Amino acid sequence: MLKDKVAVITGGASGFGEAMARRFVAEGAKVMVADMNAAGAKAVADSIGDAARSIGADVTKAAEADAMIAATVDAFGKLDILVNNAGAPQYINNFEDVTEDEIDLIFNVNVKSWLLTSRAAIPHLAANGGGSIINTASVAGLRPRAGAAWYNASKAAACSLTLTMAAELAAKNIRVNALCPVAAETPLFEGVVGEITDAKRERFTATIPLGRLAVPDDVASAAVYLASDEATFMTGVLLPIDGGRTAM
Repeated sequence: MLKDKVAVITGGASGFGEAMARRFVAEGAKVMVADMNAAGAKAVADSIGDAARSIGADVTKAAEADAMIAATVDAFGKLDILVNNAGAPQYINNFEDVTEDEIDLIFNVNVKSWLLTSRAAIPHLAANGGGSIINTASVAGLRPRAGAAWYNASKAAACSLTLTMAAELAAKNIRVNALCPVAAETPLFEGVVGEITDAKRERFTATIPLGRLAVPDDVASAAVYLASDEATFMTGVLLPIDGGRTAM
């Protein structure tokens, strides 16, 4: 579904990003795996093979976001897909007990970085006749729950930003959609709940009608579709990948 397309995926060293990188290449794409964890990004890219490259990038910094996009175009000659997947969690806590530094990190990674990466990518996507931007938001942006106020707020902002980007970039034939996954067993989920125990897993699973947490491949499958030419008339979609969580 992605034959000859070129993608850059942030937060690609693990979790959803790693799964997307592997699936994109399996579907025929070339991928730049980007992450603050440069060694982890390289390990993922090396394990995928010649169709993947890696770069260490802190996408909350404009110079590094610019360098990431430039490196992708230099490596593969163009850019078709930007996946804004890097994310920062909030450890479950009371609204008033989260520190200023924690709030800054959450909003810098979950919101500000999208401006920086998209701003760098848009000229290349437009020059290529258009493309796809996929943002990893969260079901928390659609149905917030107590204990993660600032993470919820950042993901609600991410959802609103996706809709605005879709409206503004349509004239350039750049589609913008968001993935809204429920809790999944990834490093980010561990950052929310700490060590994943059976009791914690059961507590979260009880809120999901299909009776399980998400897995990275659930999100990767949706991303492949949204990035593909099968979805050329889809933009401004906030897609729940939640086993029915938002239906409750």
